[in-house]
Amino acid sequence: MVGYDPKADNRNISNLEVAVAGSVSGLVTRVLISPLDVIKIRFQLQIERLSRSDPNAKYHGILQAGRQILQEEGPTAFWKGHIPAQLLSIGYGAVQFLSFEVLTELVHRASVRDARDFSVHFLCGGLSACVATLAVHPVDVLRTRFAAQGEPRFSIYSSLKRAYEWALPAEGKKNGNFKNLLCGSGAGVISKTLTYPLDLFKKRLQVGGFEQARASFGQVRSYKGLLDCAGQVLREEGTQGCFKGLSPSLLKAALSTGLVFFWYELFCNFFHHMRKADS
Repeated sequence: MVGYDPKADNRNISNLEVAVAGSVSGLVTRVLISPLDVIKIRFQLQIERLSRSDPNAKYHGILQAGRQILQEEGPTAFWKGHIPAQLLSIGYGAVQFLSFEVLTELVHRASVRDARDFSVHFLCGGLSACVATLAVHPVDVLRTRFAAQGEPRFSIYSSLKRAYEWALPAEGKKNGNFKNLLCGSGAGVISKTLTYPLDLFKKRLQVGGFEQARASFGQVRSYKGLLDCAGQVLREEGTQGCFKGLSPSLLKAALSTGLVFFWYELFCNFFHHMRKADS
């Protein structure tokens, strides 16, 4: 179970082991989902419509974009910016899971609310995501620029796990890894859809001052800030412009979030069993 839970079968691992499990889960997942991330960033930064009917659109579909990137730039293009992306995933995973574990434990010890409560997970998940985002933001800018050049959610996860156990009470006690993968995937899709326009604005702002490196991909724009970026996107590209690249992003979110939770809980359980064996 992600987060502090005093009733979770006495699972006892250190904060260091939590951070290591978060880092390794991020590292493994990043290798697997990098191609979708590159395609998503290319879609987010394209001013032209993602449509076959627009003759100026370089990309208009996931498969078409994948084929074009492969033909023009080779297979390594799908891992452009992979080193900063790995630093991002490792750092983000460690800070996010560790801060979430610490925050939920603080709530439990303060006896304010049940640490497994939805509102506690929602608040602690948001705070841990903010802390992790601040910690790795400089690396995120590098990752975006490399991927563009010639290139969670915890409260939802916890609620889906409880829903899974309610719907399938017998199965809820078994197949833990499948449950983590399924609920993590669902949490990733829901969270990504709700926050997607902000992610698109962030990517547009991150390539500020770097626009000419993308001139061969189509039109480029300069933005003065978040509100200016949102206004220009809405005026020039419409509401649908705020959701460019949503399809590869949802595929990525389902895979990456499911895999992150899967690997995280797998490594946490591994550390727990190692500790039991030693004792």
